[in-house]
Amino acid sequence: MSTSTVSDAANSGNKYTYTPTTSGTGTGSTNSTDMGATQDRFLKLLVAQLTNQDPMNPMDNAQMTTQIAQINTVTGIQQLNTTVSGLATQLAATIGMQAGMLVGRTVEGEGNTLAVDPKTKLGTGAFELDGQASSVVVSISTASGKSLGSINLGTMAAGAHDFSWDSSSYSGDEALMFSIEATNKGAAVTSTPLTKGLVTSVGSDSQGALTLTLNNGAKVPYSGVKSIS
Repeated sequence: MSTSTVSDAANSGNKYTYTPTTSGTGTGSTNSTDMGATQDRFLKLLVAQLTNQDPMNPMDNAQMTTQIAQINTVTGIQQLNTTVSGLATQLAATIGMQAGMLVGRTVEGEGNTLAVDPKTKLGTGAFELDGQASSVVVSISTASGKSLGSINLGTMAAGAHDFSWDSSSYSGDEALMFSIEATNKGAAVTSTPLTKGLVTSVGSDSQGALTLTLNNGAKVPYSGVKSIS
């Protein structure tokens, strides 16, 4: 940030340095109390300099204009930071309210938890392929990593696809997970696993990002929701 200097009225050989004080939060916002005190000090020094300047060698108009412009710029930045901070808070509150309205709704989002119907024991999942694949294999396992089987889906086009797996032979109580292995003539094809379920609660992760907890135990990032029904 720019620094201004104003000559000491009592000693024209000295310079006062104007350095805006900022808070230590790392957000770039300026402490309003410190800012106001610094501005007041700056203006008093400027007035003192003008009052006591040598009439034969007055302060250059361009220099004075530059100093005033600098402090005005700092003030404007501080006000802009305050406005942006307020807008960010309002936006976060709005997103939180929108996420809360999803409780009781069925969503599909990023996640690799298999959604198992307790009555039919049919497990369902989905995934997105970034490109065409000549071979797509879905592997099913427990949350602890025990392999339970696989599904060979063959050739598939790019885009979203659903699949199902009969989980009636599984008698454990761990959540079931799935992974996708997609290739096209030996080359790997990027895939994104998708899980589907009823939203039971809304929370946040360690970074503060909103997450949705589904009835199948999966946690889906709010930003990763693909569809709502």
